[in-house]
Amino acid sequence: MIVDGDTGAIRMFAPAKVNLYLHVTGRRADGYHLLDSLVVFADVGDTVTVSPDRTLSFEVNGPFAAGVPINADNLVLRAANALATATGVTPHGRIRLTKNLPPASGIGGGSADAAATLHGLMALWGVRPPPSDLHRIALALGADVPVCMYRRPAYFGGVGDEITPAPALPPTWLVLANPGIAVSTQAVFHERAGAFSAAGRLVEAPADAPALAARLAERRNDLASAAMSLAPAINEVHARLEAAPGALLVRMSGSGATVFAIFAKPDTAAAAAAAIARERPAWWVRVAAVLTEADSFPVPGRPRHMPSD
Repeated sequence: MIVDGDTGAIRMFAPAKVNLYLHVTGRRADGYHLLDSLVVFADVGDTVTVSPDRTLSFEVNGPFAAGVPINADNLVLRAANALATATGVTPHGRIRLTKNLPPASGIGGGSADAAATLHGLMALWGVRPPPSDLHRIALALGADVPVCMYRRPAYFGGVGDEITPAPALPPTWLVLANPGIAVSTQAVFHERAGAFSAAGRLVEAPADAPALAARLAERRNDLASAAMSLAPAINEVHARLEAAPGALLVRMSGSGATVFAIFAKPDTAAAAAAAIARERPAWWVRVAAVLTEADSFPVPGRPRHMPSD
């Protein structure tokens, strides 16, 4: 969080969420799937700036602004109104979203934006709902919002209502790549077939990035096959990342279409990202460090190790 002492504007980072593994463990009677996932956050993401104003307003800029609805269905506005209702505050403030992450890409952009909005408006309005109420608000906005509120490596369980701290993770770097297509989460879940999986939580903290990748290789993303059948371009992204020198593990995040590769060293990851960006200029490609502490989240200008635009 960065506060402008002159204007009172509060700037929040909304980091990309990455599912290192994602198991579908069951399905409730109401149709909602039960999940188990190890979630981390990357040092690339959107930004949400909230500024004092008498009325509530919302604007979007950034490279992916065109893909963001600005009506009442937007998660940012829904978050603002839900917080106002819960706290008895008349909603007010100028909210500006800088959209750097591709929408509907499996890395939690909209959920991270909603979580950042809640954090920012709580500071702007001087309110703090009880943790149980805040959790309820976040969950009502979407399954990923509670873990995005938590902002640390965590296990995500149930329908997003179960958040458990993850063990300490080693320094790890990612290359994130998206072929420029949006994938419907609902369509992916509908397409998914096969048996349910057991939870895959780690017994102990991995010593380094290769050890983390080895443990993750024993797990999977249960939505990958369904997403790849709906969006075959994901297969090409997966294959290109697997061919990158130094890639320890390659996997799709969430319901796609973003795929990530794990690297042990930042320079190796940066070289891989730069090479892929040159070969596939239409793809969205970024290199990022995995963040381990909420207070270490930067407000990004140009993310570290990002290949040239």
